[in-house]
Amino acid sequence: MSDVRITIHRAASEIGGNCIEITTEDGARLILDVGRPLDVPESLEPQLPASLDLSKPVEGVLLSHPHQDHYGLLQQLPTSWPVFSGDAAAKLIRLTSEIIHEPITRSISTWLSGSPFPAGPFRITPLLTDHSAFDAYMIQIEVAGKKILYSGDFRTHGRKKALVERLMASPPENLDALIMEGTNLGSDKPCISESTLEEQFVDLFQKTAGRVFVAWSAQNLDRTVSLYRACKKTGRTLVVDLYTAEVLEMLGEHAKIPQPGWPNLKVVITSRLAEFYRRKGREDVTERMVAHGISAQRLAETPGRWVVMTRGSLLGDYERKGVAPNASDVWVWSMWRGYLEKTPGQGVKAWFDSFGAPSAHLHTSGHASTADLKEFAQKMNPKVLLPVHGTAWTLGMDGFPNIAKLEDGHFVTI
Repeated sequence: MSDVRITIHRAASEIGGNCIEITTEDGARLILDVGRPLDVPESLEPQLPASLDLSKPVEGVLLSHPHQDHYGLLQQLPTSWPVFSGDAAAKLIRLTSEIIHEPITRSISTWLSGSPFPAGPFRITPLLTDHSAFDAYMIQIEVAGKKILYSGDFRTHGRKKALVERLMASPPENLDALIMEGTNLGSDKPCISESTLEEQFVDLFQKTAGRVFVAWSAQNLDRTVSLYRACKKTGRTLVVDLYTAEVLEMLGEHAKIPQPGWPNLKVVITSRLAEFYRRKGREDVTERMVAHGISAQRLAETPGRWVVMTRGSLLGDYERKGVAPNASDVWVWSMWRGYLEKTPGQGVKAWFDSFGAPSAHLHTSGHASTADLKEFAQKMNPKVLLPVHGTAWTLGMDGFPNIAKLEDGHFVTI
């Protein structure tokens, strides 16, 4: 066996912006994620870490899941570097990039969960995991007689928790290194099960006389499923926007998820978003959704029937169509509470506050709790644990085995 070097280029002490490299003695390189740092304003374009050498080839760039803090700097990589991800993840990355930024033109090869594949001397096994992003993976890498597990982002309380429990029940043998996230260390974020959250929505829907406006991420399919199931249980109809409807339609072949045209689901066709799709040359999406659509004006009628998707870009259209909230409605923030302190979360809150609508925060984290992180690390029993994607690792190392805390740009040899 020969030595293998693991370098944390970015995210050793921050949440997001992951960029990690595995290098063999003879120079073969593998990159894990190329994320956009979360603390960089949208108006600025961050750069790849200076310690990442772009002049030499790599065997592959592995994208653990389709959140921008893990793939957002993909376009800055040399076009000769091969990129790999899950199939549904690749579709989401392309769709999000096309809608929000510029289309990704480079090729992305896709893998199958549990099926090993080679990249140069590296043997890579992607393992589908539980996270708030759809098609998220842990990744096992074997090279030069060494075995490494990269956790990506994960949790143990979502609708795919059985995947993590199965891995913990039968962990990789003789694990040399575990590169593990620690997002929720030092925080009090809620980590209830997605099923418990669903019942909380059921209770709220039953208690609310008017509409329930909910702000959540279109790519959090677990949350969409929870809301849809809660609507079916209470006789309400879930109203989603064009982008969310397109995400559901695109991913329908990958999972049993609500689809445009299903009972208790409607697509609100707002003029601003329809015009946005027209400018992007995506009128076909709007045309397909019209058959399953509902005008914003309809949401002003029979208010007790609707659970309405909410985001800043929809509010102007809602108000123009008479869908202003009132005291019989309620609005729910179903994302991390910290986003309420940022734009556009502040604008959403101000809009509802101006109409006197009561609010609620119903959410569960997309990341494992501190206790679950410790249990997972103990079950994996690595010879070395490399912390990433967290700000409080230095405050809570008790209970974690064999930690080697690095700084950005530094490496460890195994």
